Amino acid sequence: MKIESLLKDLDSNDDARVEAAAAQLAAQADSVVPELLRGVAGVNRTTGLQPVMRALQHIGPPAFDSVLAAWRGKEVTDWQAGRFLGVFDERSADQYAALAADPDRGSSSNGFHGLVRLRVDSEAGLMALVGCFARGSLVPYKASDYARLLHDSFRPRLRSLRRDPAASPKIRRGAMAALVAGGGGDALDDRDRAAIERLIRVKILDEEVPTLPSAILSGWWMAVPGASYEGVFEALGLHDRRPVTVAAGVEAAESRGIQVPGQDDADRSVGRAFITPELDGWRLVFGPFDELVGDPWDGMIETVERVSLHCGQAQFYFLDDAGGSDVWIVAENGRVIRQYAAESSPEWEGDPLPWETLAVDDPEFDPEFDEAPPNAGTAGARSACGYLSVDPDEVGPETVVRGHGWLALTAPDVGHGAFPGTLPI
Repeated sequence: MKIESLLKDLDSNDDARVEAAAAQLAAQADSVVPELLRGVAGVNRTTGLQPVMRALQHIGPPAFDSVLAAWRGKEVTDWQAGRFLGVFDERSADQYAALAADPDRGSSSNGFHGLVRLRVDSEAGLMALVGCFARGSLVPYKASDYARLLHDSFRPRLRSLRRDPAASPKIRRGAMAALVAGGGGDALDDRDRAAIERLIRVKILDEEVPTLPSAILSGWWMAVPGASYEGVFEALGLHDRRPVTVAAGVEAAESRGIQVPGQDDADRSVGRAFITPELDGWRLVFGPFDELVGDPWDGMIETVERVSLHCGQAQFYFLDDAGGSDVWIVAENGRVIRQYAAESSPEWEGDPLPWETLAVDDPEFDPEFDEAPPNAGTAGARSACGYLSVDPDEVGPETVVRGHGWLALTAPDVGHGAFPGTLPI
């Protein structure tokens, strides 16, 4: 049997030739598949793998097992294995579920990728999902997508498993996490929701030093005085606030928002904002830029002035290393008093603040060759925040922490339970 000839037949427009070639390849799968895989050694482009991928797809389940064996034997690379394992159809649904149950995260991720692609609804798939969440480590790629995709079908079975006295505590915890990953807090029954709220209240009392989102590469946040921070909820149009740990608040603020029905059947985006505990006298605000600020420039000015009107003072920071953005703005009682925006015209506006080093006073400034407006400073957002309030990257054991954080929504009548995905407590 000449493999090259059969591969050509698979590409023909003759259904009979394709079917005959596929049957011959499948009949000799034990010898054919290893030979095919040896033939792509060193190939690192998808186009070079396509003839083999088509053959594997036609062969089906026997080829699936051979690919796994070659992958585990290091005969194909991780990248090649990912391409090969992405071609099988419904005949390999059970194999995908078994692979998803593998404790190895890379193997499990390929299994869940197949389950999502084929939309497989099976008990084996459900138990693979529970198992990966029960392990408590980093969740495999596509596992959360699978939980959301099959949530309507899985929810009653997961709730039943959650209350099954014969199931181990670990499995029951995995079922709970899978429920939340698929349908958010609304997927839980009243008993579990109450238990989570109690746990949050306990954790808040003994929370470790906060770790906040880093501004490396890009990021934005606001700072308001701890004594008057309550005004931020009205100023930013936040709703349904509830106590939250820093770990959960950070994760929620960095997570994707959701789409909910709006007026005239148009969907609207809803996100979550995290207001930190008081840190050295200040509260920081993190969340989705589009929902909380809007327009990249006019929105920043309008937002910081509005918040300062409610809180007495507000600071706004925006960084984007790739795009060259470096912005900090200070507003008091509804009016910006100082701002810096790199590469704008002008870059500096307002009177310099007492802590600032002016550009003309910088040791490297040469008045014979350099030019600078009299109000030009030297501090970008990464250093200005430390003088003005709190540097998120410097929060640590020496930071004085008071109170607890809050998680709030950017729209009313949605509820926290509508957001799928688990949050660390």
